[in-house]
Amino acid sequence: MSVQALPADYYTPLLSDVAKQRKPNPIRGLYPLEARPGMISLLAGKPNATTFPLTSVTIKSRSPTDPSAELTTEISGKVLAEGLQYGPTAGLPDLVNWVYGLQEYEHGRKKGEGWRISIGSGSQDVLHKAIVALVNPGDPVLVETPLYAGVMPTFEALHCEFVAVPTDSKGIRSDVLRSTLENWPAGKPKPKVLYTVPYGGNPTGMTAVKERRQEVLQLAREHNFLILEDDPYYYLYFGEAPRPPSYFTLERELPEIGRVIRFDSLSKILSAGIRIGFACGPEPIMTVIDMHTAVASLQTPSLTQAIAFALLNSWGYDSFKTHTQAVSQFYREKRDVFEKYMKKHLEGLAEWDRPEAGMFFWFKLLLPAADGQGEQDSESVIRTKALEKGVLALPGTVFLPNGGKTPYVRASFSLLDEADVEEAIKRLAAVVLEAKGA
Repeated sequence: MSVQALPADYYTPLLSDVAKQRKPNPIRGLYPLEARPGMISLLAGKPNATTFPLTSVTIKSRSPTDPSAELTTEISGKVLAEGLQYGPTAGLPDLVNWVYGLQEYEHGRKKGEGWRISIGSGSQDVLHKAIVALVNPGDPVLVETPLYAGVMPTFEALHCEFVAVPTDSKGIRSDVLRSTLENWPAGKPKPKVLYTVPYGGNPTGMTAVKERRQEVLQLAREHNFLILEDDPYYYLYFGEAPRPPSYFTLERELPEIGRVIRFDSLSKILSAGIRIGFACGPEPIMTVIDMHTAVASLQTPSLTQAIAFALLNSWGYDSFKTHTQAVSQFYREKRDVFEKYMKKHLEGLAEWDRPEAGMFFWFKLLLPAADGQGEQDSESVIRTKALEKGVLALPGTVFLPNGGKTPYVRASFSLLDEADVEEAIKRLAAVVLEAKGA
């Protein structure tokens, strides 16, 4: 099915003042001309590669199809030369092209449909730059609540007005979002962006169902906002039902595409320390993200890009999928162990929905408030009593974009072995029982 992309000038009113004022890097903007046949370049102050001491890099990895086997990949020659030198701001061409293939393989999105890729130093890097490119100081922004705490500082630094949309076990409440937008104050500019983590949301662990996503996409058309689809847990989906399609996939069903900016990460499936993520979205937005990168850090490190590409290319897309399925199964087993001991020690003391992706449990402590109305805030219990008993978790209040109190707690199940899981939950149970006066 052919798709119609929104025109480039559609995005001009959506860009922030900072983005509109950005100018291309005067040196990097000319890099493509160096590739012209016969061109002699006196342009860039690139170091001479003959002075670099590295002659090859060898990486060993577990085989995705046979974990008992070890694969060896050597990076040398042209690939290593590119990895040791300055490279294009948007990413090394080999890795960029591999990601294009991945997005077609996973999301049905083809190159040439009005979108492109920008490689970042982790998905949070390109997410931060996208927000700066779209949001002016004081702007209202649509965010799900509870909200990923790591994105709050970017919005807060811009003194944004958080327009919080609640979530439940089926994802963001699209009915509340519709009501909010349809009853927006007359004369007040509507939000230009909606931020959401649709799979294994951090902190709630929720995964948005297809129907909610479709409703949000329709609202984006009706009310003219862009969806920031922050998806680091996409490959950590382990629910019983088939994985719902991404916003990036679903927008192909609309009359035109271009309202979704997707953020992917290799941190949870390849290496957190390699710091590689990527944004996919409309060309005008990717251009201003790249302009930001060009003046901030020039580019994502070429060597880590070369290493990632060498590994991923040696696997191919089918083996990459096999690897991610193994990773998601690993976290499913971790979830099941964690919930086993929650049922054993916290039954009647807490309530929760079972996460279908990611690495977090979001649970409500059943502690009556002092006035007898509702539940007690988790802040003091978790920050003081739990800490004193040697267990560290996050009180839910840190995930509320407009502050406030909540009986909820976020706990990660990604690292602990079974014995430590049970001990941690036993300690939490003891804290709750003590707080209840039991």
